Amino acid sequence: MTRGQLWLLGAFGVLVAVTWINPPWPAEQALHSSLTAVALIALVLLRKRLDTAQWAWTLLFLALHTIAARWIYSFVPYDDWTNALFGVRLSELFSWERNNFDRLVHFAYGVCLTAVLRQKPVRSLEIVLATSAAYELLEWAIAMTLAPEVAEAYNGQQGDMWDAHADMALAALGALITSLVSYARRRSPAATTR
Repeated sequence: MTRGQLWLLGAFGVLVAVTWINPPWPAEQALHSSLTAVALIALVLLRKRLDTAQWAWTLLFLALHTIAARWIYSFVPYDDWTNALFGVRLSELFSWERNNFDRLVHFAYGVCLTAVLRQKPVRSLEIVLATSAAYELLEWAIAMTLAPEVAEAYNGQQGDMWDAHADMALAALGALITSLVSYARRRSPAATTR
C-alpha cells in the first residue's frame, strides 16, 4: 500500500471508531457496517489495481455510509449540523418531510463508483444501475425476513413506497453527472494538448 492509501485508511478508521462511541442503535449499525467490512476487504484485495484517487473515492462513499449507519439513515442530524454551521435547517429551507441523508448517500454512490471505475459513460451507468438494483433487492430481502421494526430501521424508507426507485435514480444521476464531467475534462483543449 502507498503512504497515501495508508493515510486514507487511517482517517477512515478514526471515523469508524468515532461513530461507535455510544451508538444509539448498535445492532442496526452493526448490520449496516457488515457491508462496509466487505467493501474494505475488497479494497485491500484490489490495492495493487487501484491508485490513491480511487481509494479516496471509495473511502469517501464508505465514510458517508458509516456516518449514516450510526443514525440508521433515517435520523442523521444534518439539520442540526447545518444549523450550527450556517444558521440554516435544510429540511425547513426545502420543505422536506423526511430525512434525506440516504438520498445523498445514493447519489454519492453513483458519483464515487463512476470515479473509481473510470469506464465509458454507458458502461459506468450500467454498473451503477445493476449494483444499485442488487442492493435494493437485498433491502427487500431484509424487509421480508426480519421483524418489521428491524427492517424499517435498516431500510430507512420512512414510509416512502418509492424509496427504492428514488435511490436507484439518484445513483444513476450521480453516475451520469460524473461521466459527463469526466468526458468534458478529457475533451477539453487543455487535456488534448498534454
